[in-house]
Amino acid sequence: MNISIYSLLDGAARATGTVAVIDVFRAFTAAAVALAGGAYKVIMVSTVEEALSLREKGIGDICMGEVGGKPPPEFDFGNSPCKVCEVSFTGKTVVQRTSAGTQGIVAAGRAERLYAASLVTASATVRAILAGPPEHVALVAMDDNGINRTGEDEVCAIHLRNRLEGRSGDRRAVQRLILAGGEVGRSTTPAC
Repeated sequence: MNISIYSLLDGAARATGTVAVIDVFRAFTAAAVALAGGAYKVIMVSTVEEALSLREKGIGDICMGEVGGKPPPEFDFGNSPCKVCEVSFTGKTVVQRTSAGTQGIVAAGRAERLYAASLVTASATVRAILAGPPEHVALVAMDDNGINRTGEDEVCAIHLRNRLEGRSGDRRAVQRLILAGGEVGRSTTPAC
């Protein structure tokens, strides 16, 4: 298995094979929380208009996400995992639009298999990728809006690579490193 680590939207567009797009803060953690809350599936789109159109057509039930860090007025929920942790999504299809994570999913059009990854889904993502079994894996760190590197997604990519290569990894050490980064103050919300 050959593993490459890419960054940002350009990296997502170049990625081939089995691709894991990484957004640690918010997007893919919020998606995981929605799925854990019973969501049937999460559809990821690039624009607010796409999300609203899918909900209007009855393809999606709930719109979740953000533009510039703020939920669009027409959306049901923003992009905070904390804000949706108590919501029952049972049987609902969530349509998600974010400024980094979902943009990377949409940009990864050359992927044969595609995963939305975060630190909270790292073990499940590794199991799913290895079940392939893949010849080539591309790990794509989306960072800040898919255009500026911030570090937390890069650290998660290294953690995923280590796990895919058979090293046990140290999730707590990764968490400490991420929490020491500059994005924490901008990206976290008060506890539920």
